Amino acid sequence: MTSAPVTAVVRPGRVTAEPWPVRGLLLGIAGVFLGLFLVLPLVAVFGQALAKGWEAYWAALSDPDARSAIRLTVLTAAIVLPLNVVFGVAAAWAIAKFEFRGKSLLLTLIDLPFAVSPVISGLIYVLVFGAQGWLGPYLAAYGIKVIFAVPGIVLATLFVTCPLVARELIPLMQSQGTEEEEAALVLGARGGQMFWRVTLPNIRWGLLYGAVLCNARAMGEFGAVSVVSGHIRGLTNTLTLHVEILYNEYSFAGAFAVASLLTLLALVTLVAKQLLEWRVRHAGRAARAGPGPAPEEAA
Repeated sequence: MTSAPVTAVVRPGRVTAEPWPVRGLLLGIAGVFLGLFLVLPLVAVFGQALAKGWEAYWAALSDPDARSAIRLTVLTAAIVLPLNVVFGVAAAWAIAKFEFRGKSLLLTLIDLPFAVSPVISGLIYVLVFGAQGWLGPYLAAYGIKVIFAVPGIVLATLFVTCPLVARELIPLMQSQGTEEEEAALVLGARGGQMFWRVTLPNIRWGLLYGAVLCNARAMGEFGAVSVVSGHIRGLTNTLTLHVEILYNEYSFAGAFAVASLLTLLALVTLVAKQLLEWRVRHAGRAARAGPGPAPEEAA
């Protein structure tokens, strides 16, 4: 007579759970770190911005130079974001769905802005489009001004933000494979139909996530824009550059008031990022669970 095997019952979470002193210590370290490097700076920004009252706060934001900086920042983001979305989708689709020569080179070029300092990228644009640059005299002959003008700010911002959308979509599209697109082609779908009805619905949340990050980086860029802008008040100053000028002039309340706008942008971006991550996880769990049982099976 053989005895039944003994089955050990393990409660979920008990195997990897740490003792409460260890958990308390880790949580305490994390809380202190977040308090010093996240919460305290946020409180300081808004505290300094409102140090002289709401009237001074609104006066700093309604200043003509501040309004010009806000308009230029929004304009730059409005130009850069659609271009990055188009480039990111096209590059990710080509890399994830097709095999071609130069694929590894394209991946390297996409990652190049991550490896190059924004200040260096700004200097490169000055070297190419500046008055003494390679194309500067040719552009000046036709009255085209790039450096110390809006086009230079857009180009510099475009360079530093171009990998964000593509790098969000490439691993997502690679993990999805090409089976659905191939099935669509077999059923007679054209390239445009395949993209709009098969590819785009599968990547929409990753695309939105990359767009949120791209927009935040475009509005908060400093290094490359600082080099190509010329710091011309009311013309080529973005929000970040306007904050620097006000701070250097010891107008601390105005500097922190304008900085609070960028802080609010960061908070909104963080909330949007968390919502998109939650939506992606929820969609992933729903896809892994599959469709529910048929009515006959449920009955």
